[in-house]
This record gives sequence, structure tokens and C-alpha cells, in this order.
Amino acid sequence: MPEEVPAKGSVLGKLVPARYVLAILGSIGMAIVYGLKVNLSVAMVAMVNHTAIHKVEDHHNDTDTETCSPPGDATNVTAKVEDGPFAWSEPLQGTLLSCYFWGYLVSQIPLAHVAENFSAKWVMLFSVAINVVCTLLTPVFTELHYGGLIVMRVLEGVGGGASFPAMHVMIASWAPPSERMVMSTIIYVGTSAGTALSILMSGMLSAAWGWRSIFYVMGVLSCIWMALWIILVQDNPNKQRFISPEERHMITSSLGTETKVEHHPKVPWGQVFKSVPFWAILIAHTCNNFGWYMFLIEIPFYMKQVLKFNVASNAALSALPYFPMIIFSIFLGKLLDTLQSKGKISTTVARKTATSICTVIPGICLLILCYIGCLHYEAVSVMSVGIVAMGAMFSGFLSNHIDIAPNFAGTLVALTNTAATLPGIIVPLFVGFVTHGNQNIGAWRIIFGTTIALFTLEFLVFVIFGSGAEQSWNRSGAQQQTEVKDEKTPLKETPPTKA
Repeated sequence: MPEEVPAKGSVLGKLVPARYVLAILGSIGMAIVYGLKVNLSVAMVAMVNHTAIHKVEDHHNDTDTETCSPPGDATNVTAKVEDGPFAWSEPLQGTLLSCYFWGYLVSQIPLAHVAENFSAKWVMLFSVAINVVCTLLTPVFTELHYGGLIVMRVLEGVGGGASFPAMHVMIASWAPPSERMVMSTIIYVGTSAGTALSILMSGMLSAAWGWRSIFYVMGVLSCIWMALWIILVQDNPNKQRFISPEERHMITSSLGTETKVEHHPKVPWGQVFKSVPFWAILIAHTCNNFGWYMFLIEIPFYMKQVLKFNVASNAALSALPYFPMIIFSIFLGKLLDTLQSKGKISTTVARKTATSICTVIPGICLLILCYIGCLHYEAVSVMSVGIVAMGAMFSGFLSNHIDIAPNFAGTLVALTNTAATLPGIIVPLFVGFVTHGNQNIGAWRIIFGTTIALFTLEFLVFVIFGSGAEQSWNRSGAQQQTEVKDEKTPLKETPPTKA
């Protein structure tokens, strides 16, 4: 292990503490990964030759009382889409959009091991770099053969799978426990910001300069982040040169990392899989992702097919809620951190409160959508409230891995996020099956009802079995201790009795 680097401080450090430089750059990095993940969805509209594939539209019963007319004037007509160069069938389009998750599924656990044992900084750099390179190469490889696009998307998924484990390891090394929620929230709201900005940018770039510009412009802009990340960020405060001695001491003393162990402890797999709090996180993460992908991927489809919004309105209204979601997420994280640091609430209460918000409120919103009918803008308002409330997940179960086992935060989030990737594959298939030839409110009640049931399961499991206590198996060998701390202590809590 290298010697501690002398702390110099910097002009930047006088304006923004080093730990928040990490948080801001981490947030931008997550935004890049998610932005490059979703840009193909927008680009594909301009890439596909819709005339050549002779798309067969579903025919609906004109007397079906559960279909809606377009909002406003009857002249609300879907904009004509210019044909692109690729005659891809709908099944092939689905394969191209889903193959990202193939790489995502297989990379998380091994790259979490690399992040924990070697360098989370360089794993995160790899995550962004492989996405940037593949994005820049996408037009060339796509024009050679659609198999080239599949290879690029799978490799992007491999890189994307590294992002959450790497950032969890960074947070565990940099965030004082009293600021853990707000730093986690700042970093992970980048996923929402990246999604919204990518949707808007992709639409504008495609209209102005064609589909290739989406990949070239976004790829080139992302290179700036890589240079800043290499220069300004290190794995932990002990390696950071641009940090004040006072900030370094504050972070390391609060985390107990003034001195570093030479070898990272081995993951106690048996104890992890026997841990009730870990299973509570895994179930919450998986169920919540079903709802998250429902809002992220399928709600725009609902707005287009059922509520009959035109393409331009659909894009703008779909992206809009993610900006207030960012503000709400950061506010909630700061509020819970403040209450926790003052001893008003425990870590467990903070996590359960945030997770309750991101399950109960979206669930209620989906229930309202089941019966609101064709009140177009009222339905959009309800959807927006649900999406904003989903932002509480960043302060809830998503940060909980670091509470229960900071030494293995990367591995834990890799495990839960691998399971939570499955809804990204299942949701489009499920929605397609239910709505095939049946695009009406009745079919979507089945979809929304299923999501509500999973939100209910998530709420019950996490509220009953979730915990913010550091687990005894987080410590290994000579460092393993069984000391018990008061539940009211905001930084560490009494580990619950395991089943």
C-alpha cells in the first residue's frame, strides 16, 4: 500500500471540499453512463427505415370506451418520422435495445472485486471510457452490420455494470457517515439527470445533424470528464493531494481509516447470504427497479399509445419530471442526514423513511392512473409526482449497502444490482405481452396493478427487515468485533440478531 500523499489543498478546494468534488464528478460520470445507455432509444427512431419494414399496426376496436382521444385539438397529429437507412424488424430492434443488459449482468460482481481490492477510481474510469469509445465507434460498426452494434452495446453494458460498484466503494472511502446520504444522493441523481438530458439532446441532435451526431457529440463531450476524473479524484483521502489536512483528518477519523490495512478482507459469502438486512436490500432493489423501469421506459409508451400525446409533447413531458426529482432527492438526503447527525433519528429510520417514500407515493400514483381515465394533463401530473418520489431511493435502500458493510459495499451493490437488472429485461416483455393488440386503459390496469403489488412487497420487506446497523461480518480476522452501540447513535447502530 503506498504511503500517504501529503495534503496540499488547492484553489478549488477552498471553494468546494475535495469530497464534494468527488461527488459532483461522480454524478457527472453516472450521468454519462446512463445518458449513453438510453441514447440509442431516441436514435433508433431516426435510424430505422419504417417504410421498408412495413410495420403492421395493431387494430383496436373503435367502440372501445377505454381508449382516449388526443389532448387538446383534434389536430394533435404525430409528427412524420423520416426514414433511416436500416430495415430492422421490431424483434431485432428489441434485441438491439436489450443487449446492453447482457454485458451489465455479467460484469458487476467481478468488477466490484477489482474496485474493492485494487482501485475504484480506475474501475469507474474504465466504466465511462469503454462507454465513450463504443459510442464513438457505434456509427461505423452499425453501418458494417447490426452485429457490430450488438457488440458495441454489450461492451457498453460491461462498462455500465462497473459504475455502481465502483461508486459505492468510493462513497464508503470518502463520505463521513453524517454526510453519507447527501453524498450518495448527489452522485446517484446523475443517473436521472443523464437520462433526461440524453433524451432531450438526442432529439435535438438527430433533428439538426442526423442520427450519427448523437453518438459523436455525446462521445466527444464525455472525454472532458475523463481528464478531470484522472486529475482531481483519488481512491481515498489518504491518496488525495488536493485536499486540506483538516478535511482529510475529518473524513479519516470519522471512518476510522487514519491507517490503512495492507490487504482488503475476503468477502464472507456465507454470512452475507445469511444476513437478513442484505436480503431486505436485495428484495427492495429488485422490486423497486421494476417500478423504476416502468416509469422510465413504459410510461412514455403509455402516454403515446393510450393518452395519444404526439411525439414532441411526449419527449418533453417524459423528460420534465427528472429535473425536480434531482432537487427533491438532494433535499431529502440533506434533511435525513441533518436529522441523523443531530440524533433525532437513527440510520435505520432514515433508510426506512426514504424507502417508504419511493414505494408508497409511486404506488398511490399508479393506483390513481388506473382510474383517472383520459384526463390527459391530470394523468401527466400524477405520473410526474410518482417519478419525483422515486428519487427517494437514493437515500433509502440504495445507500444501505454502505451502512451494513462499508468494507464490502461494492460487492453488495453488485449482487443486488445484478438481481435488479432482471426487471430491465422483464418489464418490456411483460408490457408487450399484456398490451399486444390491446392498447387500452384496461390492459394498463393489469400492468400498473402488478407494479403496485411489487411496491407493496418492497415496502413491507424493507420496513420489517431492513437495518442501518453495521453488521458484525463487515469486520474480519483480528479486526472482527462484537461491540454494540446504542441504536440512537447516528453513525453506527446495534446489529440486529440474525435468523
